[in-house]
Amino acid sequence: MNNNSNNLVVENAKIAIIGLGYVGLPLAIELAKKYDVLGFDINEGRVRELSEGQDRTQEANVEDLENVIALKKAEGKDRIGLGFSSNTEELRKYNTFIVTVPTPIDQFKAPDLRPLIKASEMLGKILKRGDLVIYESTVYPGCTEEDCVPVLEKFSGLTFNKDFFAGYSPERINPGDKINTLTKIKKVTSGSTPEIASRVDDLYRSIILAGTHKAPSIKVAEASKAIENAQRDVNISFVNELSLIFDRIGIDTNDVIEAAGTKWNFLKYKPGLVGGHCIGVDPYYLAHKAESLGYHPEVILSGRRVNDNMGQFVANKLVKLMINKDHKIKGAKALIMGFTFKENCPDVRNTRVVDIYHELVQFGMDVDIYDPWADAAEVEHEYGVQIERELEDDKVYNAIVVAVAHNEFLSFDFAKFKRDNVVIFDTKACLDRDLVDARL
Repeated sequence: MNNNSNNLVVENAKIAIIGLGYVGLPLAIELAKKYDVLGFDINEGRVRELSEGQDRTQEANVEDLENVIALKKAEGKDRIGLGFSSNTEELRKYNTFIVTVPTPIDQFKAPDLRPLIKASEMLGKILKRGDLVIYESTVYPGCTEEDCVPVLEKFSGLTFNKDFFAGYSPERINPGDKINTLTKIKKVTSGSTPEIASRVDDLYRSIILAGTHKAPSIKVAEASKAIENAQRDVNISFVNELSLIFDRIGIDTNDVIEAAGTKWNFLKYKPGLVGGHCIGVDPYYLAHKAESLGYHPEVILSGRRVNDNMGQFVANKLVKLMINKDHKIKGAKALIMGFTFKENCPDVRNTRVVDIYHELVQFGMDVDIYDPWADAAEVEHEYGVQIERELEDDKVYNAIVVAVAHNEFLSFDFAKFKRDNVVIFDTKACLDRDLVDARL
């Protein structure tokens, strides 16, 4: 376990960040304050946007972004700062590559390594002797050395741990969180040899104020990331299952949690939809690895089943409440408030709000989605769903689902809808309970 050193700089490190999303961009900005950094992305539009100091993910500190871009352009300065490119030939000028591409799951909930493998193929074609490739993308234990390194060897013609080296340092970005930012979260590091492990650790330690933890192997570092989110997933699935039970009993889950929380060692997890780039995905990576070794993970997968079904539960509960208020279901107007996977950020990756939408549509309801944070074009491209960034004042609804606790919704005038006998379901328990008909 190491502490940060503000004066530490790893000599001769010329760094290229592969993938400029929620993980890659903040990392590129911090490293560019001390190193020559290239931000690489195959999306030319993203590269143009960032070159102009704009970031649609809203994860970057815009002032920092502009400063490191200016550093790169300044004459007479040491070659530190941040440049951008989508040209693979530019990568040949660099010797340290940090891969931060997405690692999603496919329609069968199996790991989709295609972005990771394609990035490895691309790097293999430009890899030189002495180069270092560090992966940050979430994977299962063994993926770096068993899946990625052979691709690097094949396309480079070089030998692993002789001609080039590898490291792994799992990302810990929390989208939308402006307090627990990159440099304030302790970083797990690892390398393919003891010497490389120290170099990787020094590299991150030079920018991470919270310090680093050097894991004894790449597999340990990979596993640490997987269980971080699997643990949270299982804990949330427990309270989600409690909410299903307490709904049948007729008591409020949040009231129960508040009462139980008076004991010092009770963990106050809240029920809700579990989506996003980590918690709703990483457990499947761990389960995949376990099953490949002949073990069926009961606890992990049972938790996943509970969490994956919460959208269906919300929709069915809403319909029952509407029937109790004498609403006709087919053709009823419903409004879903929020589509991102969490509050106050534009990230729609693996959002489970879409499950509520599809279930209500199957009931024959006319469903609108309102989210002032989400990008409408991205949502339509990824999910085939249309959303509105502004809400029409004169539109009448029979039911409203508050799916995300955006700040804009906390001050929203729900009282005007109550006059029309509307059913309001608060999935986040974020509203005055007198306003709502039910909550998770």
